[in-house]
Amino acid sequence: MIDAVGPGPIALDAAVFIYYVEEHPQYIAAVDPLFDEAIAGGRVLVTSAVTLLEVLVVPIRAGDVALAQRYEALLTRGRNLHLVDADRVQLRTAAELRARHGVRTPDALQLAAALTTGCAAFVTNDGRLRDLPGLRVLQLRDFR
Repeated sequence: MIDAVGPGPIALDAAVFIYYVEEHPQYIAAVDPLFDEAIAGGRVLVTSAVTLLEVLVVPIRAGDVALAQRYEALLTRGRNLHLVDADRVQLRTAAELRARHGVRTPDALQLAAALTTGCAAFVTNDGRLRDLPGLRVLQLRDFR
C-alpha cells in the first residue's frame, strides 16, 4: 500500500483507524505499515476531526471507555498524525465537494481535510468515493 501512495502526507478515512486500533483480521496487514511509517517519522497521516466523532460512537454506545480512550489518544496525540479541525476553510471546501461531486457531508469533510493539507491520496474502504482533481482515492480492499 505504501508504494501505491507515493511520498508526502496521506489522508485516512475513519475506517482505517478502526481497522488499526481493533486489529481487523482482513485489513491490519494493509494498514499497519502506514502507522508504522508515521511512528518512525517517515510519513504524516491526516484525517478530519470528523474521524474522532465517527470512531467514538460504538465504544461510547457499548460503554467501552478503554477503547474510546485508545481512539482519542491516537487521534489527538499520535506521532505524525494531523487531526484537521472543521474551520471555515474546511467547511467551504466540503460544501464545494458536496455541490460539485455529490459526496455526503462526512465524506466531504474527510476529502476537504485531504485536499487542504496537500495530500496526494486518501485511503478509504468506501466504494462510493472516487478520485478527485488533485487527489487519488485508494480503496483499502484493493491492498489486502
